[in-house]
Amino acid sequence: MNDEQKVAYVYAQAVCAQIELQAMLAENQSRAIRGLAQAWGEEQLLELQDKYCISHNAVLDLFQQ
Repeated sequence: MNDEQKVAYVYAQAVCAQIELQAMLAENQSRAIRGLAQAWGEEQLLELQDKYCISHNAVLDLFQQ
């Protein structure tokens, strides 16, 4: 993968993570309105970085290959 392809990959992964994050936040808001406990906590939200390989270290590793 060349650098342009790596940038496109990271961008696409970030978009996927953002979509999932927004869905998780929407579910939490929906549950809050109904007086229920949150479905997703901070830990699960932060795990999206690893799931989509967009953490700081993951991106640095990708560009060092």
